[in-house]
Amino acid sequence: MEGIFHAPRRKRTVYESYESPFPIPLSHDSCDREFKIYQAEIINNCVIVTNPEDIERLYSQGYFGKGILSRSRPQYSVAEQELQINLRGSKPQFPIISSKKYQCHLEWAKELLKGQGLDLDSVTKLLDDYTSPLNLPEEDPPAASETPLEGDNGEESPSLEGNPMYDPLAKYISTEPDAKDAVEEWDKQSLEKMHCHKHDDLIAQCGCKPKRRRGPNQPIPRALEDDKHEYVLVQEEEQSSEACEDHAKGETKKQLVCRRNPFKIFEYLQLSREEAFFLCYTLGCLTVRYEKEPLTILKLWEIFGASQPNFPTTYMAYHHFRSKGWVPKIGLKYGTDLLLYRKGPPFYHASYSVIVEIVDENFEGRPLRPLTWKSLAGLNRTTVNVSKELLFCFLIKSHGFTEKDLASPGCMKKIKVQELILNRWIASRERMDQDEL
Repeated sequence: MEGIFHAPRRKRTVYESYESPFPIPLSHDSCDREFKIYQAEIINNCVIVTNPEDIERLYSQGYFGKGILSRSRPQYSVAEQELQINLRGSKPQFPIISSKKYQCHLEWAKELLKGQGLDLDSVTKLLDDYTSPLNLPEEDPPAASETPLEGDNGEESPSLEGNPMYDPLAKYISTEPDAKDAVEEWDKQSLEKMHCHKHDDLIAQCGCKPKRRRGPNQPIPRALEDDKHEYVLVQEEEQSSEACEDHAKGETKKQLVCRRNPFKIFEYLQLSREEAFFLCYTLGCLTVRYEKEPLTILKLWEIFGASQPNFPTTYMAYHHFRSKGWVPKIGLKYGTDLLLYRKGPPFYHASYSVIVEIVDENFEGRPLRPLTWKSLAGLNRTTVNVSKELLFCFLIKSHGFTEKDLASPGCMKKIKVQELILNRWIASRERMDQDEL
């Protein structure tokens, strides 16, 4: 029986425009669009993209990956949405967060500084100075995105950074010239054991130079050394005599206090293994590194297969649907292997939940997902309740195909694909259709 195609359901509100199906130049694109090799790395068994420009292009052009702190597009903001909406008329210049959330950032910064060897008293004093309330100029607020680091003529322009009036950390910055060779201060045994926080490696391996020994009166922690501070407005209870009287009556007044954010959070893009391999193998626009070494296609296939046993089959299904114009995403939320979107998640709801199986020419073989009639009916009911259709993707092995063939991506040449849509047969509806005929 031939399946009935149901048009994808478009989302009611679309907040962005469609750019491109892939992050590479296409035949109809203008000639000024260049082919770019994006960079990713494997960290804790996850494929992560850290470059902001690569993140923007990979997600906007093909909707590859998801933000590690967001549901889809990497758009995490430290601001709390409810507070922003309540004060929408005042047009605040900086993100607004609650006092409770700000205290969490303080605790994270405190733990990070303690891990760098500072004692508790130094950490407390440093954070108190760094997060003290600021009276910012109204005309030219020192936002990180607006404060120029250099003038147009190449000279340094006046900045609030380093000014003791606005920068409490200025008094910690040593005015003494750096030593020409800081390595002389450390013996060889200390260098072999010294850890580089920037590269997460030993100093002797990464090639970085150790910093000068820090005296007790010169705490310059790495966590607070960034040139660009992030400013936030913290909603706190007003501390005044009138506020105390109102508090006694059961009323609390809130005020916004400008402070530095002691713990900045940057959101990365996480690619699924199927997405990363498609960008490397099919499009050739991604380089994946592990411990700073670029991985070959075969090595990447081997690593992904070792960490995810069903990777070869799910990738073949991913490759098939991507080539047909769908945007596949991981279907774990609905108990399947893949979800298929038209154009991308911002424009349409997922149309199909896909289960992948690999079989021989007689549709026989050990199932990857053993299903009883009861579990199949439950999975189908779950899929229908979220307005999707259950689709089986059968990967049909050619004659002579063995398990050893799955050791390389060349096995896809010996695979055929057949799709099967599962629909629930309802007797009463079937009778009505027959009566109409």
